[in-house]
Amino acid sequence: MRMYFDSYDTPAGVVGVLATDDGIREVGWGLRPGDAGTEPHELVQAALGQLREYFAGQRRDFDLPVDLAPLEPSTRAVLAAMRTIGYGETITYGELARRSGTGLPARAVGSIMGANPVPLVIPCHRVVAADGLGGYSGGEPGRGLATKVWLLELEGALPPTLL
Repeated sequence: MRMYFDSYDTPAGVVGVLATDDGIREVGWGLRPGDAGTEPHELVQAALGQLREYFAGQRRDFDLPVDLAPLEPSTRAVLAAMRTIGYGETITYGELARRSGTGLPARAVGSIMGANPVPLVIPCHRVVAADGLGGYSGGEPGRGLATKVWLLELEGALPPTLL
């Protein structure tokens, strides 16, 4: 299977995009090309363009094919439910568990989110704990929660912090 890669230096750190001919396979901070080709590919370039628009406040959702083929059906169901969370909206892990229809408990949903291969495109940053922000595995190393706060502020889901 042919893989393609490129990256973009966002206001929240460098984000890489890895794609197959079928769709976006991975999006993430610290993502490297590995064995993927780095020649221009239209799907990767479309993803980078949509990321630029998102970080500029001009895009509210992503219109990209996602290649989740190697994932378990319950994982795909949780990720599909996550795609229904609107820009600027937050829901709890428990609500996401209910929306997914998988019967999985909130803790299991949290584990699936931590392994989300396409954060931002599938907006796991919009899922919060019942008593606070919860965690976030995205962002540059050691900056996960700060990145989640920044993304939620960008979307207007949190008021800007006073620092």
